[in-house]
This record gives sequence, C-alpha cells and structure tokens, in this order.
Amino acid sequence: MTRKPLILVTNDDGINAPGIRTLIEVMNELGDVVVVAPDSPQSGMGHAITLDSTLFVERVIVDNVKQLEYSCSGTPADCVKLGIREVLDRTPDLCVSGINHGSNSSINVIYSGTMSAAIEAGIEGIPAIGFSLLDYKWNADFSAAKHFVKSISEQVLKNGLPNGILLNVNIPNLPEKDIKGIKICRQAKANWVEEFDKRKSPQGKDYYWLTGKFVILDHGEDTDEWALAHNYVSVVPVQFDLTAHHFIQNLNTWGFNG
Repeated sequence: MTRKPLILVTNDDGINAPGIRTLIEVMNELGDVVVVAPDSPQSGMGHAITLDSTLFVERVIVDNVKQLEYSCSGTPADCVKLGIREVLDRTPDLCVSGINHGSNSSINVIYSGTMSAAIEAGIEGIPAIGFSLLDYKWNADFSAAKHFVKSISEQVLKNGLPNGILLNVNIPNLPEKDIKGIKICRQAKANWVEEFDKRKSPQGKDYYWLTGKFVILDHGEDTDEWALAHNYVSVVPVQFDLTAHHFIQNLNTWGFNG
C-alpha cells in the first residue's frame, strides 16, 4: 500500500490562528499532517532561535483530532527544528508554513517568521513552502486561498524542489473568481522607509513605536509586487545561500593579501 506523504505544518501567528487552521484543513486532503506551531504570535521574528532559555512542546487538541498537534514555546524556526528532531518519527515529505496573516512579498521575506520556518525546513533538505494572504486581520477570509495552496502543494509533492530552494507564495486578498491565476516571479526591490514615533511614559522615560511606509523601487512586470497588484498569486523561488556570487571576482581584485 502506498504511504501517504508526511506533512509538517507550522506558522508564526500561533497555533490557534485562522490561517494555520485553513492550511491544516487543506493539507489533510494531501497527506498525514503533524502540526508544530508557536503557542503565541511570533510575527517578525525572522530566523531567530532560542539559545538562552528552555523550550517546551506540548500535545494539544485545537478543533479536531484528525492530526497530531503540538504547541511550542519557541520561534517558528524552533518549531521546525523540534518537529524534525523530536516530534516526527521520519523525515517529512513537505513542510508548509502559514497561511500568514499579511504579506511576505519582496523584502518582507527577511523579517518573516513564516518564511524562516520554511527556510529552516529547506536547510534540512525538506521541500518547503511559505504561504501568505494579503490581509492582516485576525478574522481574514482564507477561503479563496485554499485552491491555490492545494494546487501549489500538490505540484511540490509531485515534482520536488532542488536542494536549497523553497517557495514564497503570496495570495491577493480577493474572492477566488477575481484572482487571475499564478505567476512565477522574482522578488521585487522594495524596502520600508521607517520612522519612530517617540513618546514619554508616565514615568518620564522615552519609548518608541516603529512606523513607516513600504516603498516599491522596482516596477518590472516580472516581480511579486507587480503580480499581486494585478491580482495574481505570486510564487518566488527562494534560496538561503546569500552569497553575492557575481561580486566574488571583483572582490578578489582588492588586494586583501597585499
């Protein structure tokens, strides 16, 4: 008898977030699901891992008993590490992270706990996908995302991914009938222009709220930002080798060795 794919599910919004509940529902159609997710929101954690305090993993039952679920006191990357090393009895065939409440397109991939969980799986040689919906609300409607999450996950299970490559998938906040399809893209050049809102506490101490706006500096029609602005699901292949290979030859001319 053919064994079902084993799918590790995680996120950064916490194990009770509506986005991960939708992702679990879809993954149950594709294989055997095990969930290891943070016990509280971990958005913006990037690839942080826990080094100076203990980690706890606890079996939980959230809304059904179809899959094994564990809440973790650590970061999204911790969840994947513990899932692979301590929770699962074999290497998963796929790791999916999300569905994130909010965009992880462009430069946001660096800050994202959702994507860092997927990257951690990729480091372990496991095909991985990070899914995000362009709606930051807790009560966001994820129904239109289901079709695309399933379709993309099926293709990764069927075709695999090269070592060191994972997928960053962002889904417009639209009814399914208004989403034009899927576009394979590159990451757009964009960044946050940040400011700090400085205030004083009742005790007279300064404190700060981070504010700012997102500025797109790249208007190419092959980017994730263009795709999303034109009602397409964006799929960006991501690698975690950050080497600027094109600059190595130039750097070798600098005469570091005298």
